[in-house]
Amino acid sequence: MSLNEFKDVLISSKKYWLIYLVLIIVLGLSTITYRSVLDPTYEIYIFLIVAVLGILCIVYYFMHNSDKELYKVAFVIILCFGICASFIVPICDVSDETEHLARVELTSRGIIIPHWTGEDLGVDRAYNVSVGHKPVVYNKGAGFVSIEALNDLTVSLGRTVFHTPYDSIKIDYTPTIIVSAFEQNPFYGYLPQAIGMDIAKLLDLNVIWMLWLGRIFNLIFYAGLISLAIRRTPVLKMPILAVSCIPISIYQAASLSIDSMIIGLAILAIAYFLSLYKAEKNSLGVKEVVVFSALCLILGLCKLPYLAFIFFLLLIPFDNFEKGKKIIPYMILCIALVGIMGVMWSRYSEPALMHSWRSRLRYLDPTGQMNYVLSHPGFIGNFFAQIFTYNIAKILYGMFNFFGAAQRVHYADSYHLVVATLLLFLAVMLLAYPKKVKFDKKTRLGTLLIVLMIYVGTCFIQLLTWASVGKLNLGLSARYFVPLFALFPVIGTFRIGQLERFKDNIDKYAMVFIIAFMAVMILSFATKYY
Repeated sequence: MSLNEFKDVLISSKKYWLIYLVLIIVLGLSTITYRSVLDPTYEIYIFLIVAVLGILCIVYYFMHNSDKELYKVAFVIILCFGICASFIVPICDVSDETEHLARVELTSRGIIIPHWTGEDLGVDRAYNVSVGHKPVVYNKGAGFVSIEALNDLTVSLGRTVFHTPYDSIKIDYTPTIIVSAFEQNPFYGYLPQAIGMDIAKLLDLNVIWMLWLGRIFNLIFYAGLISLAIRRTPVLKMPILAVSCIPISIYQAASLSIDSMIIGLAILAIAYFLSLYKAEKNSLGVKEVVVFSALCLILGLCKLPYLAFIFFLLLIPFDNFEKGKKIIPYMILCIALVGIMGVMWSRYSEPALMHSWRSRLRYLDPTGQMNYVLSHPGFIGNFFAQIFTYNIAKILYGMFNFFGAAQRVHYADSYHLVVATLLLFLAVMLLAYPKKVKFDKKTRLGTLLIVLMIYVGTCFIQLLTWASVGKLNLGLSARYFVPLFALFPVIGTFRIGQLERFKDNIDKYAMVFIIAFMAVMILSFATKYY
């Protein structure tokens, strides 16, 4: 496109990027802290950066304003604001990022299954916990062999690059023991991050680039998954993009966390299901069943409750499959195999929790918790009451509430105006967005059941592996459930006539809001950390 053509699009889209600027000014001001008022220099620079980036992204959208090209826009906007997040978020400040960092480093050296050295010492847990209030004792030497550079980054936990020397110090390859490395997670959840870290090592960059390039390559892979999902799905492109770009999604994508892989794969699985659901009659075969099953398996091994996505196979209209093909036996076989492999993986992964810092928690007792549940029938009622009231409210507020490793209270953000605006936007996009497809009752009820299975299953796993015995401190996070929001339009929506008539305009305004929320996230990091 020529400069004149770009200028024309810039002028014709003026109304939309002016709205964007008003949004980020109003919402951005709501994130201001006392420290920011005293010295706003850095915040002003960041505002100028996201203002220009947002305008360019809006112009790019208007240059590719069609369903066929929306996947290009998705890739570009995720990269633009995700890269900003990769650099601005302090060192290992994302939830459990130090442990993800350790697993990435192991993967970068080709270690697929981490070796826990505690087995060589004859112990079965990293920390010994005695009865009463006696000190927790670390089994010295129990952990994973990594490199000293990881300790350099861990020491700087929660600090910005301006408050650490490791942006000018080379990588230290001295072998050292790292206590935790997410042994229970599959290796492929860390391949993109490992590639980035390998490049930092290969180019002999400074220590900080192990973190930064790992984050950026994780982000690139996430952007690729979402772009592929938007391209694949024949319907609900904009609602799926909205869920993929909410601040908590981009925050995880721009980190070393495996949650980026989970969200990306889940969104892709939803898009693939929608493509099968809307496929032409007699056009599907065994191949599609196998591909979808494989996608559900690699997703589910990253987070076991998402194995329930395999049941979407039963919601695909049978008329869509080739005549004469007995597809049901293949479906049942795939569902059985995915289920069996999930059970086998859980038997491997559950004991690995004791090979980490979690073994020092006195309250971590899955067996004791299960015995308590079985002997106190009323407790399970309290569990369901809490997860469908208090925990749902906490999850919704967590859409714009970010972990802070160096904070006394890790989730302490209170951006009420941003949260309210974001939830209102999501309500419109997920519950009232005009859609060209109608889902039958079986599909809507089946999808609701799958969502409940994943939600309740995740909560129950947290009850067993995190909560104190007899307590309901589940430690739930919004990031666990992000993909489920993309299924709300399938379950059911409200039809509003005015919105139905103005779908094209709704998409334009939706894109402005999507970009604005990502920009405000970057602004909130500037006011929070700098």
